[in-house]
Amino acid sequence: MHSLKKSSGISQKNDIGRIIDANLNRVKEGLRVCEEITRFILDNHKFTAGLKQIRHKIDRLGSKIYPPAKLFSQRRAQTDVGRFNSCGELKRGNCKDIFWANIQRVKESLRVLEEFSKLVDAGVALGFKQLRYKVYEIEKESFKKISALSDSR
Repeated sequence: MHSLKKSSGISQKNDIGRIIDANLNRVKEGLRVCEEITRFILDNHKFTAGLKQIRHKIDRLGSKIYPPAKLFSQRRAQTDVGRFNSCGELKRGNCKDIFWANIQRVKESLRVLEEFSKLVDAGVALGFKQLRYKVYEIEKESFKKISALSDSR
C-alpha cells in the first residue's frame, strides 16, 4: 500500500477508505437489485450467475486493499453529508426503471472504485476496471429482455 499525504489535517487514507466503503456498498447493493430482477422476473440463469459472480469478485478485490474491519472503523453513516440526498431515487415506475437505475449505479461505483484504488493498489484498480467492462456486456446482453418487460408495476 502506498502512503498518502495529509490533506487539511485529515488523513487522505481515511478519506479514501470512506469513499471505497461507500462505493463497495453501493455497487453490491445495485448488483443485488439487478440480480433479483434477472433471477425472479426474467428467470435468466446466465445474467443472474454473471451478476452474482461480479458481486463476489468485488468482495475479494475490496478486501485486498481494505479489510472489512478497517472500512467499518472509518464508516460515518450517521454524519455523512450525502445521507439525505435522494434526488430522483424515489421515482421508479416499474421493474425496468429499477434495473436501469441500479445498473447505472453499479457502473458509476465501479468507476469510483477503480479510480481511488489506483492510489492504493494498481492491480486492484485493474480488477475493478475489468468488472466494469463485464457489467457493460451484461447490460448490453440483457437490454432486449429488460426492455421487453411490461411497463406495469
